[in-house]
Amino acid sequence: MTSDFSSSASVAVNPAEPVYRAYAALASVSPLDVEAGLGGKLLFAGEIKERSRELLFAANIAGAASLAASADPGSLRLAIRDGVIDFSVTSLEEALRILKNEIRKRQPVSVGVAVDSRVLVEQMADRGVLPDLLPPLELAATFLRQGAREVVHPVDQVGEFVSWSVDREFNRWLPRLDACVQAIVPENDYLRLRWLRLAPRYLGRLARRQHGVVLSMEEVTQFRAKAADMFQQHTDANARIEINGQLLA
Repeated sequence: MTSDFSSSASVAVNPAEPVYRAYAALASVSPLDVEAGLGGKLLFAGEIKERSRELLFAANIAGAASLAASADPGSLRLAIRDGVIDFSVTSLEEALRILKNEIRKRQPVSVGVAVDSRVLVEQMADRGVLPDLLPPLELAATFLRQGAREVVHPVDQVGEFVSWSVDREFNRWLPRLDACVQAIVPENDYLRLRWLRLAPRYLGRLARRQHGVVLSMEEVTQFRAKAADMFQQHTDANARIEINGQLLA
């Protein structure tokens, strides 16, 4: 895989940021449906590695079905544990049985097949399985010739990726902070609203202590004001809340 969805990962405060960038990349290639997101689309992510893990997380959040491969049992076990994939199977046939059902229902699902990615590509080509989306993969050029669309790093959105975190009572405070952000994001901004709603569910441990999304400078100011007001309304509050590493006053 040659795409670099994690180009900013080394400097990102929030480990979810490269997943968000991959999510935005998917949406830039295939616009999100208001209800289903990318439901009904199939992403082939290639070999399960760091960058493809980000893309698989992003596909789940976007609502797409996704397929990946790894001949390493350890990688598959780790991907299942972290929620990167929902199912680990031993053959393309098993994967297709799962994928076809969820694609028909326009529901997200991610499947890892226990074979080398090159073998899986050959099997997909033989079976006539054509993904809708895939990252830049030399071994999957045949899919592009047949109409698959390539997912590349998106043009940066206006603003920066802003993180908010708490040091305790995560289940209490993070949803309230999320609601503060949702209140300032325009109602027709399906990209960010879907992310805010679904990313915590799919990211698991990555989103346990902190959440984040791209915000403009004006939106950051509004967010800080709403968050401070919300926090002050709770006289029993003793949590430490930070926005982009700065303590909420």
